[in-house]
Amino acid sequence: MRKAILLLVAITFSMGLLVGYVFHAAPISATDVRAASGLIDLDFTDAEIDSMLPGLESNRMAFHSLHDSTIQNEIWPAIQFNPFPSRFEINRLQYPVQFGKAPKVKRPDNLDDLAFYSIRELAELIRDKKITSVELTRFYINRLKKYNPQLHCVITLTEDLAMEQARKADQEIRQGRYRGILHGIPYGAKDLLAVPGYPTTWGAKPYETQRVDSTATVIKKLEEAGAVLVAKLSMGALAWGDVWFGAQTRNPWNPETGSSGSSAGSASAVSAGLVPFALGTETLGSIVSPSTVCGDSGLRPSYGRVSRYGAMALSWSMDKIGPICRTVEDCAIVFNAIYGSDGRDPSVVNAAFNYNANADVSKFRIGYVPRDFERPYAFRENDSLFLEEVRKMGFELIPIELPDVPSIRFILNVEAAAAFDELTRSNQDDQLVRQIKNAWPNVFRTSRFVPAVEYIQANRLRTKLIEQLYANMEGIDAYFSPSWFGRNLTLTNLTGNPSVVLPTGFKDGLPTSITITGQLLGEDKLLLFARYVQEHTEHHLKHPSGF
Repeated sequence: MRKAILLLVAITFSMGLLVGYVFHAAPISATDVRAASGLIDLDFTDAEIDSMLPGLESNRMAFHSLHDSTIQNEIWPAIQFNPFPSRFEINRLQYPVQFGKAPKVKRPDNLDDLAFYSIRELAELIRDKKITSVELTRFYINRLKKYNPQLHCVITLTEDLAMEQARKADQEIRQGRYRGILHGIPYGAKDLLAVPGYPTTWGAKPYETQRVDSTATVIKKLEEAGAVLVAKLSMGALAWGDVWFGAQTRNPWNPETGSSGSSAGSASAVSAGLVPFALGTETLGSIVSPSTVCGDSGLRPSYGRVSRYGAMALSWSMDKIGPICRTVEDCAIVFNAIYGSDGRDPSVVNAAFNYNANADVSKFRIGYVPRDFERPYAFRENDSLFLEEVRKMGFELIPIELPDVPSIRFILNVEAAAAFDELTRSNQDDQLVRQIKNAWPNVFRTSRFVPAVEYIQANRLRTKLIEQLYANMEGIDAYFSPSWFGRNLTLTNLTGNPSVVLPTGFKDGLPTSITITGQLLGEDKLLLFARYVQEHTEHHLKHPSGF
């Protein structure tokens, strides 16, 4: 009976969302259909069930044929998510990007002081030949080796590659071929990004020795900018949480606690001064959450801004790649290097990024979500103080309302179950460290009971949500919301809007944050405003002791 019920639910699935372990010779019975239909909130008459039986048997044979096919994680579904509202116009007119004035920086007598320098500060030392990329790269590799046993933030050091890239950077700079701000700057990458010659483990035991021959587009773009990859950083297994096959990644502010996830190692390493910046990814909070916990500045770009070629697919309609840095301007610098189409990720659009640090930010129209800020929640006091600081800067915060989010988060789980179909079928999901009810192995299994019709209906409601948020943001360049409380995190990951998370202080010894969300493809204004606010506060200048 159980196998027949699983089979019948599977018949309602499409787009590769298929149930395994159910094919057998026994024919499907009317009793099986009645039991299965109850699971999906349907009721059929005896005559209707009788008419369905031949078609169900036919579908079962089609599923069996599908299961004989090998579908790799990197294969995209033919159906693409469109985040653009009906009246949305893409700005393709690109002007020269202008960052803030370069700071005046001296080489410190004690090189340990370099640990918490920003990208801009390190870049000036390299450009002025006050330090070499080889020196800087060796410095950060040594810090990674020293503190990783405490933080568990590194899966693989890419030392040989890093030293080769650093030597090349120094040679080019000596020859007058300076590529720009990222030239010679070390960084780390979440270990779901492919780098030839090194494992790409996805933080999961079944893939611990996996090697991918291709180079992720974001890694390639940073290499072209002259950046130096020093480590592949830890992530919650298959991009959930901070627990991976090696250990739990720790928070530098309190190593007795985790760093949240799933960009756990990226946020931890930046916070502890082990790398100047790192790449993370977000599907439903995986940049916002660890950046909050570790006190970093993080950017989750718009859906369709940054190519995901060479990255592990979890949810084709929700995955985003973005930087975790010390400052907002650093986020802008990294984003400027990695955004744009590569011809390999069909979701990426070519849109302008007109970041100009000389823009008159005072003219931006900024909103906030009073309904969420006025309710009791953990960060309320710090958020209230931060908003008051923003008002004192001269900004009139315009109240806006966010649309209520329907119960459609299962879109992510269904796509993830498809992405890791073979893991479930092979029972290798038993190797994942976390085996509780609220972890991937169980979520993959339960997600197979989501009918294809409901998956499509949920995405139709998602279209309405996109239209509603776009209408509510009319005339607004960006808006504030709580990072962890309210609707914004789930809402904007479903709609694809970009967000910046900023540190705002501390509660019980751990950092707190606030989130600023921008218009779709509006990273330029979002980052310019967030940069202005950050430069008029000092929360981002604090660093954990002991590192």
